[in-house]
Amino acid sequence: MPRTQVRVVRAANKNKIDKREENVAIKTLEEYDDGSAVLIDARQMASSRRRILVAGTIGTAIEWYDFFIYGLIAPLVFDQLFFPKFDQLTATIAVFATFAVGFLARPFGGLVFGHFGDRLGRRSVLLCTLLMMGLATMAIGLLPTYGSVGVIATVALVVLRFVQGFALGGESTAAGLMAIETSPGGQRGFSAAVIQAAGPLGVVLASFAALEISRLPQADLLSWGWRVPFLISAVLVILGAYMRLRIEESATFRGAPELAAVPAIEAIRTHWRSIMIVFFAEMAQTSYFYLTAIFTISFATRQLGVEKDVVTRAVLFANLVALIAMPLIGAWSDRIGRKRLFLAGLAIAAVSMLVFYNVVASRDTLLVSTALVLAAGVIHPLMFSTEGSYFPELFPTQIRFTGVSIGKQFGVVFGGGMAPLVATSLFAQTGTTHAITGYYVALAVAAVIALSFAQETSRSRLLG
Repeated sequence: MPRTQVRVVRAANKNKIDKREENVAIKTLEEYDDGSAVLIDARQMASSRRRILVAGTIGTAIEWYDFFIYGLIAPLVFDQLFFPKFDQLTATIAVFATFAVGFLARPFGGLVFGHFGDRLGRRSVLLCTLLMMGLATMAIGLLPTYGSVGVIATVALVVLRFVQGFALGGESTAAGLMAIETSPGGQRGFSAAVIQAAGPLGVVLASFAALEISRLPQADLLSWGWRVPFLISAVLVILGAYMRLRIEESATFRGAPELAAVPAIEAIRTHWRSIMIVFFAEMAQTSYFYLTAIFTISFATRQLGVEKDVVTRAVLFANLVALIAMPLIGAWSDRIGRKRLFLAGLAIAAVSMLVFYNVVASRDTLLVSTALVLAAGVIHPLMFSTEGSYFPELFPTQIRFTGVSIGKQFGVVFGGGMAPLVATSLFAQTGTTHAITGYYVALAVAAVIALSFAQETSRSRLLG
């Protein structure tokens, strides 16, 4: 297939760029705070960038749909289908424990795909993760239930959930790297945020599916309705694979001066501080979303008696708002900086948690919906859209995939992956949401401390 060759000329300063390159038809001269400069054939770069953004957004949205459809469907029916021997509270904990398995797998996927992404390139990883996720999701839709084959069904569900998490461990980093590594310096925040917005897009698709099946009679929902959203993944994966076969490798990766023999060892040895910053920041970011969105689905419907449709619609609308907010916030970070916006998101998130569950406990449809939309649609994007460019900018090209993956995926495990399980357990032991609030505030404080050691990166060129 044809490949676009992007012309890039780097120099220590703009006066040293070869005069012969001035005949490039449409060119962009980027200057950075360290005095270096880059001359880019802007027309060819723009064409490559558009193709990568479209393919990355579509593919990432599909993978987040696959991953989140479990989180939306499982609290509604999986306790009855795969854990029928437990009482309701224990079954709910078991469902969230299975949900957490997908997060436990993400560091393994991040390490494996990070290694090959830093050694062989980002493009092949994107295709592999998409196919792996899609096949696992379709297999969940075809699983027999506990009533048919007993514990085998439960074990198979756990294994497939692990495969989903393994795939997402590579996907959640690779697509963002492709975006920023093909973007002009002053637009990296916007480009990465477009890819990050694929997360809410995937949740919107999953929410639509969950909303539709939640309207089915309970008997139909338990017999066949829950399977449909998982099986739809087959069509989506074909579309995503077609798009990703048409993109080229990152120009920044192709131009890397050298490759690390073992990227994980090199990343830990030379950039351990950046890994820890990403770890604590990711813990707080993911925990906030899963505590206010995923956990609330079960808490509001099972413990408070809020109608399922109310919560599902609110999560859907929140992600529609986030879909619009994220690119805007990403572009904003190009102007005022990533670190400032991320810290603002942490502060607002911690304050909002002091009242969030009290508002949900009101059972008022408008108040519950407003709380969810503000949390998942406005506050969370301040962190989520910004990290897409901020985290990769902390690492050099030859270890960027691995370095981001280690910090991010372990942060996801101990943050978002454990949050619903921790919250359910805390509520079961205390009978109040105050402990859940304290749990999140502690995570936010830890993230603020970690970020105090980080530099602002929005006006710097990518590390070589």
